[in-house]
Amino acid sequence: MRLGVLDVGSNTVHLLVVDAHPGAGPVPTTSHKSVLRLMRYITPDGSISDEGVDALVNAVQSAADIAASHNLDALLPMATSAVREATNGEATLRRIHEETGVDLQVLSGEEEARLTFLAIRRWYGWSAGNILVFDIGGGSLEITQGSDEYPDVAVSLPLGAGRSTISFLHNDPPTEEQVINLAEHANRVITEASVLFEGQPKPDHIVGSSKTIRSLGKLAGSSSDGVGKRARNKLSVKKLSNWLPRLAQIPAHARPALPGITEDRAFQITAGGIVLREAMTVMGAEKLEVSPWALREGVIMRYLDQLD
Repeated sequence: MRLGVLDVGSNTVHLLVVDAHPGAGPVPTTSHKSVLRLMRYITPDGSISDEGVDALVNAVQSAADIAASHNLDALLPMATSAVREATNGEATLRRIHEETGVDLQVLSGEEEARLTFLAIRRWYGWSAGNILVFDIGGGSLEITQGSDEYPDVAVSLPLGAGRSTISFLHNDPPTEEQVINLAEHANRVITEASVLFEGQPKPDHIVGSSKTIRSLGKLAGSSSDGVGKRARNKLSVKKLSNWLPRLAQIPAHARPALPGITEDRAFQITAGGIVLREAMTVMGAEKLEVSPWALREGVIMRYLDQLD
């Protein structure tokens, strides 16, 4: 069957079309992405501005048109932190439905974390044992750990790459003081959450997912791009720490010249790297493997499980 996952995130509106059936991994056929960076449209009262809502409606309509042209058996539309936390989120969802026909389902932070973990488990398999997962989106950081298909511990923290950029890195490139302030803030928030992981066994695998972490893995000199049959893209906190001072000195428009940094992530990749370094440091992760599967694949897996 042909499925479409429409992911309205804090950075992009991304449609992924796959061929899939229960008991098999999804095979991507089409990918369409609109870069919105919704966090820049958040007003002081916490709402998405009129301009931002207009841009969001247009992006969803564009994705819906492409989805319709692919004769999908099902479209799985979801929204994450930017819409979830907006004070006018419900009104925005109603307008999107009225104008595009797409009924976005808003995932909670815990649901987002659990579905990402499910994707990681399916990618690595049961033999991977206990897994610790880091996932950095535009609006939030998810940390999960467990030995089953769903994690024993799952936390979602307001430390996404886009949110952290807008909240702390006000200059382009950021100042040293801004970088330090973000690192200290991230470390404090993650340290407070880390108590929830006390008593968990030492993980057999430490895994990172999301485009931000894949980009950082390529930048920091990994030997694989993390795509393909069980490719292993690895990232050490030492190499990441060595790269961050240089990355922070480069303006956003010049970052796509670096290995692995795409234009849609250039704006927020420095903040993403700072948050990941602090997360790995607090959680005692010297290195991690980068998974090509993340939230969208988790949504597909859950849908196929329900069919089966």
